Amino acid sequence: MNNKSTTDEATNEVQTGEEATNTEHTMTEEQMAELVKAVHHNGIVALKMHFNEVQGQVMNMEAYGPVFVFHVLDEAKDVYSCGFFLHELVTRFQTNNSPNVWMASFFIDLMKVKGGKALTPPPTSEEEAKAMIDNVLVPHCIEAVREEFAPEQVHAGLAWNETHGPVFEAGFPAVTEGNNVCAIPLHMLLIHLQLNRDPSELLLQGLYNIRKEHGME
Repeated sequence: MNNKSTTDEATNEVQTGEEATNTEHTMTEEQMAELVKAVHHNGIVALKMHFNEVQGQVMNMEAYGPVFVFHVLDEAKDVYSCGFFLHELVTRFQTNNSPNVWMASFFIDLMKVKGGKALTPPPTSEEEAKAMIDNVLVPHCIEAVREEFAPEQVHAGLAWNETHGPVFEAGFPAVTEGNNVCAIPLHMLLIHLQLNRDPSELLLQGLYNIRKEHGME
């Protein structure tokens, strides 16, 4: 494709790890602990506005900082789990952009399939990671972006970015001036998949930003 580059808009989520690390560096351990405690509490309160039984835990992931995993039980006592990053929850709560509705929406989607949904275990080897990428991640992302913009032609597939390494890129061949591609590092798409978040949402966000830039809306 023409004009390959990783759009800033499309990679807002990609900066999650760096943002979390920078936040940790500018805050004392005590301040960070208080922030994590407050965000965890707010997450529980927000979800209890929609669900009766809610539990939560915090995982500290080196590449992404604190990750908040909440577990919601439905009427059948089946458990649905979903993870969120520190910066996105802080942003939601600070802007009061309906954080309870936004958080609940992920669980409502998960509950469309009965029987519960645990977090997807991370791959334990390169072979498992490759299988997850080739058999689950890539086909899902390709189908999602093409379905979203059909019948318009959309380029979608794996690529290599000098800064981010292996990426999934998507874009519009019809755009010939300026940037026409968004690229998301595979590790970011994989962590979303593992947290029961739809990785294609990152790509769709980037593609809609490109359309907005070029007046295609």
